[in-house]
Amino acid sequence: MLKVIAACGNGMGSSQIIKMKIDKVFKKLNIAAEIHHSSVGEAKAMAANYDVVFCSAALTGNFNIKNTRTKVIGLVNLLSEAEIETKIKEYLLNQGKAE
Repeated sequence: MLKVIAACGNGMGSSQIIKMKIDKVFKKLNIAAEIHHSSVGEAKAMAANYDVVFCSAALTGNFNIKNTRTKVIGLVNLLSEAEIETKIKEYLLNQGKAE
C-alpha cells in the first residue's frame, strides 16, 4: 500500500481537495493507498515517511528530501484528475509497478 500525502500552503482547503481527487484516481486505477493531507510545513517534516507527496507545482521547491524513496509530485491544476492520473502512472512506471 502506498503512503501518500497531499500538501497545500495552510493544510486546509486545497490539500483536502487534492486528497479527494487523488483518492478517486487511485480507486479508479485499483491501487491501494493511504492518503493524508496537511500544510506544506507539516508535510516537509513528515515527507520521508511517505512514498509520494502531492502539492502545487509552485510548492515543490519547499521539499528537500534526502531519501530516494519519496517522490514529490507538483500539480499545475490541482483539480485535474487527468493530470493526477498521468502523474501517478508516471510514478508507478518509474517505480516498476505499472501493469
